[in-house]
Amino acid sequence: MALTAETESRLYRSLRVAAGAAAHLVALGFPAAVAVLARPGSSECRWGRGRGRGEGRMSELTSPCASLPGLFSWHPLLMALAFSFLMTEALLIFSPETSLLRSFSRKIRVRAHWALQLLALLCALLGLGIITYNKHLNGKGHFITWHGLTGLLAVLYAGGQCAGGVLLLYPKLMKNWTLAKLKLYHATSGLVGYLLGCASLMLGMCSLWFTTTVTGASWYLAMLCPLVTSLVIMNQVSNAYLYRKRSQH
Repeated sequence: MALTAETESRLYRSLRVAAGAAAHLVALGFPAAVAVLARPGSSECRWGRGRGRGEGRMSELTSPCASLPGLFSWHPLLMALAFSFLMTEALLIFSPETSLLRSFSRKIRVRAHWALQLLALLCALLGLGIITYNKHLNGKGHFITWHGLTGLLAVLYAGGQCAGGVLLLYPKLMKNWTLAKLKLYHATSGLVGYLLGCASLMLGMCSLWFTTTVTGASWYLAMLCPLVTSLVIMNQVSNAYLYRKRSQH
């Protein structure tokens, strides 16, 4: 028996609600798990030599730490907070089904989006600065792996995306562009930046530090976390801007 259009619409909405709820749980659960693994501030460092899963260069594992006690342990937590929790929640604010602020006005949601994005950028910059300084103290090269290069690109892109968001707050600065077009470009470019951040997290989970800490099915489960949130955000942006714009032509 064929489903009616109304039934299909309800089913599709239910799936979107379930996916959005899962994204909220993953966005919070992933950095919480990373915090347990990294134990930020602990004096135990995991640096040495070896190869991580999928790493193109030598990685580090446990050895006596020449850097400040517990310095490295803040890097994975800050990056997980930036790209898994804060940035995901900043985008889910505009979800029509699962936004935690959907009962508030759009103006309030935009301000909350801005605040979360700035916090995400701050955490990402701190995480980047910490790992760079830690590598310097240990006399090791940085930005020589895919994880390091993708992470650097994601942080720089996030900074540019936040700067570009100013144009939406003050659209008169771009007189030759309509507000609708600015929103479209900001949303699509923001999606690219978010996917870069998720790619950096996934590459980080291929490092030796992570693969020696998380093994077996738990590693695959962890890898699914950025994939789940990426698919949810991609669907949200596509439905809000890309599909709608295509249907107008």
